[in-house]
Amino acid sequence: MCRRLSRRMKTKTFINNLFIFLAFILVFILEVNILGLNPLLVIFIFSVFIYFLFKQKKNANLFSLLAQLILIYLLFLSITDILIKNNFKIYFVPFALFPMLVTVIFSELELSLIMSLALSITFGFQMRSLEWAVLMLNSTIISSLMVWRVRRRSKLIHTGFVAGLVQVLACLFMNNFQIKNLSLYLGMFINGGACGILISGILPFFEYLFGRITNISLLELSDINNPLLKEMILKAPGTYHHSLIVGNLSEAACEAIGADALLSRIGAYYHDIGKINKPQYFIENQVDSNVLHQELSPSMSKLVIINHVREGIELAKKHRLNPRIIDFIEQHHGTSLVYYFYLRALENMAQDSDVDEEGFRYPGPKPKTKETAVVLLADSVEAAARTIKEHTPAKITELVHRIINNKFIDGQLDECDLTLKDLEKIAKVFVKILTSMYHARINYPEKKPSTS
Repeated sequence: MCRRLSRRMKTKTFINNLFIFLAFILVFILEVNILGLNPLLVIFIFSVFIYFLFKQKKNANLFSLLAQLILIYLLFLSITDILIKNNFKIYFVPFALFPMLVTVIFSELELSLIMSLALSITFGFQMRSLEWAVLMLNSTIISSLMVWRVRRRSKLIHTGFVAGLVQVLACLFMNNFQIKNLSLYLGMFINGGACGILISGILPFFEYLFGRITNISLLELSDINNPLLKEMILKAPGTYHHSLIVGNLSEAACEAIGADALLSRIGAYYHDIGKINKPQYFIENQVDSNVLHQELSPSMSKLVIINHVREGIELAKKHRLNPRIIDFIEQHHGTSLVYYFYLRALENMAQDSDVDEEGFRYPGPKPKTKETAVVLLADSVEAAARTIKEHTPAKITELVHRIINNKFIDGQLDECDLTLKDLEKIAKVFVKILTSMYHARINYPEKKPSTS
């Protein structure tokens, strides 16, 4: 079995490397047709190929990432080639647009800087000018750094005008600070602002096309007037409150381990939306504990509980939530055991019958990313913390470590990149927040009535 898995992994790695190689051959052929053959160009393309081969080899979505980056690169190459061949003014070239797009869409600054270098060198070859390559590189690096983890659309426009100002200063430097052509400088400044305005408009299209989600869209999903959150508040208030706490736990834990904190928080807000359809069957929304489940067999109760994942996915697709958010709904239980109803089934089991543990497990999949794994842990820890009678620091610490260890031993964290060091950091964050939440209160003495 292990040998077969090893062979499959080697085959998959070979296919990945072959795909990357063919993709860069395609880019090379197109560049040679447009820019002509140049030794520096060959060296540059080979260097980028090596980067992807080694730096991104652990990326599970390497196929799609590469295809998306190639699309953006070829889009820039085509646009600039058309503008140059038709003798458009230089300030019509969208210098800052594509690096800003890469930074915001992929949320990887290193990837954006590599793309900035690629676009600048390509543009330098197109213009047959090192000066214009340097000008574009300055503009792209500044704009990439400024929109790193941006959360407001206004920041994109502001960054665009700053990039335009950088382009004007670079032009002045190229011309020894002599204002020979005022229209050039004005055009370069407007160019930057136009890039900022344009990117704020085209972001939703690229998010949909690439199946990604930006911080801007995530913050829009956090609005309580969102139809799904509003419905949860009205129909399943206990679930909504639980989701808020899970979101806070997840965000703090992801910050501690260097994962995407905002994505984990918003994913946590929506992870239990499937409970909206039957909120009364979940303990956090019940007035009388488990009255409804007492009327059902353990296997039927298990189906109701497990189905909230499937129903949540259906609701999310109906409301067109981004696939990155749907991942949290689908993976927040992994293949965990519905332990309570499994024990009830064992207690009610007749001597001649058998209870299959696998039948009481969630269908999965297990968490694939750090963010979804953190939400899985936060979800379990928050629910279990409510069952403690005395919320002392020692008991909370013991509970957190026990749950994380159980999830680790059960294999729920096998498919994500969390390390043991990460798990220790996550546990410390959970303990700190839960201890603060359940701190002791002072019993205030009652006011005695006046005897006078």
